[in-house]
Amino acid sequence: MQNPQILSTLPQDLESLPPRPRAHAKVRRALVFDACEVGVVLRAVLFVETVLGVGAMYGADTLLDWLARLALLTGGALPATLAWLVAACSLKTLLQRLGTRGQYAAGVALGALAGAYACAMLALAGVVAQPPWLASSASGALLAAALVAALVLRARGRTPAATTARLAELQSRIRPHFLFNTLNSAIALVREEPAQAESLLEDLSDLFRHALVEQGEAVTLAEEITLARRYLHIEQVRFGARLQVQWQLDPRADSARLPPLLLQPLVENAVKHGIEPSARGGKLRVQTELRGSRVVVRITNTVPGENAQGPAAPPGHGIALANVRARLALLHDVQGEFSAGMDGGLYQVRIALPAPRPARAPAPSPTPARRSAPTAP
Repeated sequence: MQNPQILSTLPQDLESLPPRPRAHAKVRRALVFDACEVGVVLRAVLFVETVLGVGAMYGADTLLDWLARLALLTGGALPATLAWLVAACSLKTLLQRLGTRGQYAAGVALGALAGAYACAMLALAGVVAQPPWLASSASGALLAAALVAALVLRARGRTPAATTARLAELQSRIRPHFLFNTLNSAIALVREEPAQAESLLEDLSDLFRHALVEQGEAVTLAEEITLARRYLHIEQVRFGARLQVQWQLDPRADSARLPPLLLQPLVENAVKHGIEPSARGGKLRVQTELRGSRVVVRITNTVPGENAQGPAAPPGHGIALANVRARLALLHDVQGEFSAGMDGGLYQVRIALPAPRPARAPAPSPTPARRSAPTAP
């Protein structure tokens, strides 16, 4: 070969990767349980209310009696539960400095204090004549232990689930037919349009680089849009005028966080099942919009009708859609929404994400007071 440096050249992204930490470097402690997510709050409240509902059955003769007991217990237990969640979330940084056993003990201790707080609320309301402080603290500690155990199991389940979703995404991402079609398109353009062939191969290189390089738990919506643009640029060369792409992007939604490699499989599905089987092609629209505290992403495509050429594309098994739904739930829990289906003769995929938090403006630096010029006598 004329240029031996080609064999030893690394991608720019790989060259810029930070070096691996040394063995003796101090490892940051992991947070055993996290009570700051909305889904955790809803599940914790539902769990406590279920326990209270079962406990209120003891001694209740009628349905009205049971409802009255449940209302009284809720008046003391619900504020205590919320207090435990707020305290565990506020002390998140402090708890992370403790070891695993220390975090368990702190969660149970906060539960005991929350139980005592609930007993105090009931005593102030005059519900109980002799407050059962010990029993209430023990009940709070027991419920807190159950919540911590559930949160720990949930945190442990995220890692293998995220890994499985990542592997499934890579398998669906690097498809041989897509690679062969792209290379054939580049070969056809080498002599007539060498600049376009070079641009095509650069886009293909960037797509595979993003698919193979670990990018962390989340990326910005703007990065995912850029990756989708590169993919559609490749497909635009293949289909020509048959593929009509429309972008309706809201710059205010660019900072929203979502799992990496989430939009590209959805766009690929739209091209494969909506554009490729049709002799006349079709239209594909990617739309982002900021709506209050939510960022909405829509991917809409036409579906082939009677003008479909050749055999229709085989119906998918929904693996890509299920993968996207699972990865979105891992990152945003109940704050993330995903839906897909026909809408007005078009196939639409809708994703809702939490809106990015506005960046805090830096505090203005104090300006020195101007000295007044001395006045002439």
